[in-house]
Amino acid sequence: MKILLATEKPFSPAAVRKMRELAEAEGHQFVTLESYTSIEELLHAVADASALIVRSDPVTAQVLDAAPELKLVVRAGAGYDNIDIKACTARNVIAMNTPGQNSNAVAELAFLMMLYMARSGFAGKWGTELRGKSIGLHGFGNVSRFMNQIAKGFGMKVYAYDPYVEENEMKQSGVIPCKTPEELYSNCQYVSLHIPLNNKTRKSIGYELLKLMPPEAVLVNTARKEIIDEDGLLKIFDERSDIKYLSDIEPDCKAIFEQKYSGRFLFTAKKMGAQTEEANTNAGIAAVKQIIDYFKTGNDKFRVN
Repeated sequence: MKILLATEKPFSPAAVRKMRELAEAEGHQFVTLESYTSIEELLHAVADASALIVRSDPVTAQVLDAAPELKLVVRAGAGYDNIDIKACTARNVIAMNTPGQNSNAVAELAFLMMLYMARSGFAGKWGTELRGKSIGLHGFGNVSRFMNQIAKGFGMKVYAYDPYVEENEMKQSGVIPCKTPEELYSNCQYVSLHIPLNNKTRKSIGYELLKLMPPEAVLVNTARKEIIDEDGLLKIFDERSDIKYLSDIEPDCKAIFEQKYSGRFLFTAKKMGAQTEEANTNAGIAAVKQIIDYFKTGNDKFRVN
């Protein structure tokens, strides 16, 4: 079987080497298309591939139509909104992700941004501490479990809201479960977003929730920019000078923030949550192992369609 690794943002050389070793040890051909610059390159490379590994690269109906031998697409990471799930299903292509492999890296980045803002950008000005503050985890999946561990180390009070996780499970993890998003936002100075992008969550975080947050509120987004209602975000920023926004991806309204809200935001230059050597390697190896296991046993545990 031919396994194609197609990534505009390359994996680390060490990760690619380990992925290749795993695939070839099982008799598979492992081919890479890294740092490609046109869709034509991808369409040509995927033509005879049996399995495809991507990061944030779009896997559209056009890509799938160019790959008649394709059986499996694996997103090396948790979020898979870059894959056209309906198109995969229509063409009998299985789509998978690799949940949990970059969770610690994302959690550490969230706290790095929080500390940077709490200490006024390390500019020698007065700052604040995280100890004793409350943090709300909107979504209690893999990243939030690491967020909880780190927050406890800082002496923070941890709340969580997730309608798909039992309250007892949250309590066993030492967090205070909330029954509604409104309860979460009302109780927490910091709120960290860990929800997927779908039709229900798109633009779901906006004015009505943010206005409930206590003084000196900080919203942290290491999920997707599309879950934010940017009009509502700008409205609350106009009304309250105490609110701050930290994001692992630049919002569409970045220029307005730069013009009007200096010192109240932090945006990374590009999405950096999984940009660690460890997360990079873990996600890539997990993707190859899932492909090998599927072709060997039919195991589709992490199937998302």
